[in-house]
Amino acid sequence: MVQASRSTVLVDCGMFQGSNSERALNSRDFPFGPATIDAVVLTHAHIDHSGLLPKLVRQGFRGKIHATQATVDLCSVMLPDSGHIQEQEAERRSKRERRRNRQPPEPVYSVEDAYACLQSFSRVNYGEWVAVADGIRVRYWNAGHLLGSASIEMEVSGEDRSATRILFSGDIGPMGKLLQWDPEGPEGVDYVVCESTYGAVERPLEHAGSRRDLLQQQVVDAAARGGALLIPSFAVERTQEVLVDLVGLMEEGRVPAFPIVIDSPLATRATQVFKHHAEELEHGAELLRALNSPHLTITETVEQSKMLDQRSGFHVVISASGMCDAGRIRHRLKNWLWRPEGTVLLVGFQAAGTLGRVLLDGATSVRIHGEEISVAAAIRSLDVYSGHADATELEAWLRSRKPVNGTVFLVHGEAPNLSALRERFGRMLATDQIMVPELDQAFLLQNGRAIEIDSDDEPRLVQVHAGQPDSSNDEADLLLDISDALSKAADERTRGIIVRKLKRALEQE
Repeated sequence: MVQASRSTVLVDCGMFQGSNSERALNSRDFPFGPATIDAVVLTHAHIDHSGLLPKLVRQGFRGKIHATQATVDLCSVMLPDSGHIQEQEAERRSKRERRRNRQPPEPVYSVEDAYACLQSFSRVNYGEWVAVADGIRVRYWNAGHLLGSASIEMEVSGEDRSATRILFSGDIGPMGKLLQWDPEGPEGVDYVVCESTYGAVERPLEHAGSRRDLLQQQVVDAAARGGALLIPSFAVERTQEVLVDLVGLMEEGRVPAFPIVIDSPLATRATQVFKHHAEELEHGAELLRALNSPHLTITETVEQSKMLDQRSGFHVVISASGMCDAGRIRHRLKNWLWRPEGTVLLVGFQAAGTLGRVLLDGATSVRIHGEEISVAAAIRSLDVYSGHADATELEAWLRSRKPVNGTVFLVHGEAPNLSALRERFGRMLATDQIMVPELDQAFLLQNGRAIEIDSDDEPRLVQVHAGQPDSSNDEADLLLDISDALSKAADERTRGIIVRKLKRALEQE
């Protein structure tokens, strides 16, 4: 939130993702009055950047939400889908709470709220200055992260007619991304707010050939196991990128033909947006060709999705969500995780506390929809489809923005990535020029400096939980351990002893 002398503007308004402690913040009140915000400038459509906009509008925001046309189009399918997920999750929790005579939870927002929010969107073009509030104007630069994604250059005019320029990176895409052009941005700003998702990672340079080499090996290995290859994937862009490469492998004769199923209503609708904007993509023609492949099937209904669980033999299912925390992928995982012939290929970042991270970290059993599921399927990871620049690319991006006259704020990353990127940026900036703010911190930007402003408000999140597993993850682990211990007990007497000891331990608390 940027508060100027005459206006207040919000940059993005996304949903918290990760552990239950973090996701619970989505249901709490905003730490400001939505009606006091004059405008929102949105970097891109991903839910961790746009996902609370319907709630913002429902609670009183009446300004414009400024975004590129492609972002507006993607939000028109992503936000209603998110509202549907909120309703489904609330209904699922309500059933459990009603059985316990507890108050059922409300959804964070509804599908209706999402559609209402879309009326507030206003289109902007790359490279054009737009006045969004009194004394504040912005210019959008292609961030190379997602169709329509942007870094936002903001100019704030002071009472003395001076101007402060702040650059919000949004999410920066990697060089040579499959569908996107390389990221751009201005030079010589006063302050930078920079993402750090992969701030501790240096990926090897990839090109289309080597990326497909790696994917080919995963396909060959999964086919040899004989079951489904499940690819949990973000429905927007990641799904389309993986599809282009899978079809490309078959077209090049590098793998035998196999069925590909896109099992995601959101991915289906988002793909139509990509088709509409194909001319804006660097390899839009390849995407259009892949979408016409005879080997591709798209599930339209819930019944068609459920029928996938009856399939046998090798086939590929691409389904949302990318971190396995919601959507149809959880149903597919329930059907395949316990089967040794199955394969799960994770092709994106997995936040701490998510089911995807739990699987990636080697869990032998997990809980899905309250059920314990053994993990016998092969769990694989392929980090060549990331939409985020790595540490080297972030450094190059910031170097191209120099000179930066004031503070660089590092955000949007887990602690190891923030720390590593701070050290890396310290090679080209003064140490005191780089800050890693915490949730709810506020700063006065003045004469190139950032001065922390004290607040009497209670922090919304205990910082030790940020970006880490929390008590809900510990609870899931404990339930699995109890189940495992009881199943291994020699007889009913031994099981009874275990249960009584657990009950005594709880009573002592």
